[in-house]
Amino acid sequence: MRELELHAIDEITEEIDYESTFVDFQQGDIVKGRVVKVSPDEILVDVGGKSEGVIPIKELTNIPGTNPRDILAEGDEIELYILREEDEDGQLTLSKRRVDQARGWVQAAKDYEEEKVINARVTGVVKGGVIVDAYKLRGFVPASQLRTKGSHEELVGTELPLKIIEVDQRRNKLILSHRQAVAAEKGKLRAEVLATLEVGQIITGKVVRIADFGAFIDLGGIDGLLPISEISWQRIQHPSNVLNIGDDLTLKVLKVDREAHKISLSLKQLQEDPWTTLSDRYAEGQVIPGRVTKLATFGAFVEIEPGVEALLPTAEMSDRQVRPEEIVEVGQEIQALIKRFRPEEKRISLSLRDLNRGEYSDSDEV
Repeated sequence: MRELELHAIDEITEEIDYESTFVDFQQGDIVKGRVVKVSPDEILVDVGGKSEGVIPIKELTNIPGTNPRDILAEGDEIELYILREEDEDGQLTLSKRRVDQARGWVQAAKDYEEEKVINARVTGVVKGGVIVDAYKLRGFVPASQLRTKGSHEELVGTELPLKIIEVDQRRNKLILSHRQAVAAEKGKLRAEVLATLEVGQIITGKVVRIADFGAFIDLGGIDGLLPISEISWQRIQHPSNVLNIGDDLTLKVLKVDREAHKISLSLKQLQEDPWTTLSDRYAEGQVIPGRVTKLATFGAFVEIEPGVEALLPTAEMSDRQVRPEEIVEVGQEIQALIKRFRPEEKRISLSLRDLNRGEYSDSDEV
């Protein structure tokens, strides 16, 4: 009986061609496999061959120093490129990097045509720029296309928004720009912010630049201009006297030019207009104190309250013909007579000549 069983097994064995149960692999084929073992030196993968295929570490990824276990784990199902056919031991040499790169070139070309902005991690610094891992490919960002401050070494390990400016698979060339990506993102944000702004709207922003004529305010994607005349009701010599870079402000939108991408803002419009209550305290013929703030050929400006300036014309300084600097100087405290009072027009005219003539009542002096 035992002999009959062994004879039957031999007959079955002779009928089975074990070679036919293995897949016929050729160099350049793309195959699917299951990860069997991950080690620091290589990865073993079952692809249905006579023995397990091997992925050398250099064929796992294009990023040097990567821990294989950060990419693969036992049991993972992956696609692989056959680098070399089976050796005498029936072992295949495989590459995951080649498959990833082939797909990467296709996606890179597509994103280049669509002018997309992508994010990629900086993996190294070379002469003239930095290397990035983009689409599992080795991309290059020239120094002229970087929009960052400080050493390029500080960028390693960080992610940058990038835009493809050249893609050539045949020459293994992938060039990207950080500057163009930032510009594209700012353009998108600018359009979004402009679409939501309306005249009279109250918004918040941060001072990012100060000039002689005003301050530029970052509104979250686009800069608006806060003119010096809209900073305060008081006369200020320079915006830096009251503003600092980094200040957070609440402002009112005065103008929006969507075609020119220009926004005009006001800080003083959110403050009480001091001219609206002047009639409660002042009247024509009254003698009031003030401080000279500015001289002009036609007269002097005199601040009588914070944010309220009156004009002292040259003709009202003396009975004789004089120049303003002969009578007053900037910073001087003076007493003057209110000759004309038009607060609704934001106009007050003063006189020293009438004051010196005594053309006022003692009861009008303050």
